[in-house]
Amino acid sequence: MSKFLRLSTYILLFVMGAVTAGNVFASEVTDRASDLFVRNDPAKVSAAIEYFKTRKNVNAVGALILAMRFASPRAEIGEALEAITGQPHGENWNAWMLWQEGQTSLKPFEGFEQVHADVHAGIDPNFQLFLGGGRNYNIKAEEITWGGVVKDGIPALTNPKLVAAKDATYMEPKNLVFGVKINGDARAYPLRILDWHEMFNDVVGGVPVSLAYCTLCGSGILYETKLADYPHPLILGSSGFLYRSNKLMYDTYTHSLWNQFTGKPVAGPLVGSGIKLKVRPVVITTWGKWQKENPETRVISVNTGYKRNYGTGVAYQEYWASPDLMFPAIVDQSAHKAKDYVFSLRGAEIEKAWPLKLFEGSKVLNDTAGSLKLVLIGDAQTRTVRAFRSNGIEFVKTDNPDIVSGDGKSWQISEESLTADDGTKLERLSGHIGFWFAWSNYYGAEGEVATTN
Repeated sequence: MSKFLRLSTYILLFVMGAVTAGNVFASEVTDRASDLFVRNDPAKVSAAIEYFKTRKNVNAVGALILAMRFASPRAEIGEALEAITGQPHGENWNAWMLWQEGQTSLKPFEGFEQVHADVHAGIDPNFQLFLGGGRNYNIKAEEITWGGVVKDGIPALTNPKLVAAKDATYMEPKNLVFGVKINGDARAYPLRILDWHEMFNDVVGGVPVSLAYCTLCGSGILYETKLADYPHPLILGSSGFLYRSNKLMYDTYTHSLWNQFTGKPVAGPLVGSGIKLKVRPVVITTWGKWQKENPETRVISVNTGYKRNYGTGVAYQEYWASPDLMFPAIVDQSAHKAKDYVFSLRGAEIEKAWPLKLFEGSKVLNDTAGSLKLVLIGDAQTRTVRAFRSNGIEFVKTDNPDIVSGDGKSWQISEESLTADDGTKLERLSGHIGFWFAWSNYYGAEGEVATTN
């Protein structure tokens, strides 16, 4: 997304024309909010800012923060925000967004959702599929932030072309891949390709799945996409929007927005449906290791149908080299830095995360998540962690990285289970890697963080 974001400065020059004086809203407040974005009429914009500054009602803060990003008189807007809130953030849009996130009881004026939608429709008319008055939201609309690209500006790969391992001459042994194996069907999805697409929709081992990859969160999550009462599997794509620096994906069937990290709909027709996408196991490992362990694997072809530089480390290089987030999100960094990697166990009775640094030296960890007893086998260097039900067996590593020992037996590590030499199997558990800030934002209040050494 970083290269796409470089285009955003130019796009923003046109956004002030998104809402014109001809737009009709239901009240004086929404009319004045509309005026904040009128193009080529600085007097009208200034009058609208003064109106909200004099009115001093905090329900206009969301509109003013939105205007600070997309309208030109940032100093005037900052002064109005300071007068209304008493906060000293001036022209700092990032600081105002963080302050707004922390105000859990603050609600915008009636009609704000339509103003918010109209402004973004000036960037891409397709955004009207996702936003607007009358839609259902279970997140704060004022925190839905444009990520710098249009709808599908980061194009998903749907049923991508695959090649046999022997034909993947473009792959290098150290390239990281998302490894997926379902019902014996092994697939490799290189990060250097997915960095540009952030989503694939595919059928693996007869199971329709999507990998929802939020590069800003460092998390690739494998979801099942066949839902009860829906005739076809969902096809997921990138909406162009973020929420607290997390990707908002959408489904092409209902155009609902979904939280990438939780797998729940957050805006649109599916809000309130109780739907939550099921998480499947996925692993990050090197192409060399994946191919050795799964010689029958197939891998995405570099011929995706899109013109991109799929070289190693090309996309997001600056972002991953920086400790900072690209978009505002509150994060507790007292124990872990915002972009520290954690392994997130999913689908257990509690949400639990293990800092990736616990797996330095290819560690084997025996632990619990609520009443669930499990073993985690990982390698911090390659961001590789797999979790298995342990049934209380204590496991230790061996000289063979593909074998662990427990209960007096040798156990083969595979993508679907731990298998003992007597044929006993222990189930693989669902989980994925991600940045600390994303996990803590969505699960920190209710979950646990491992401190085992």
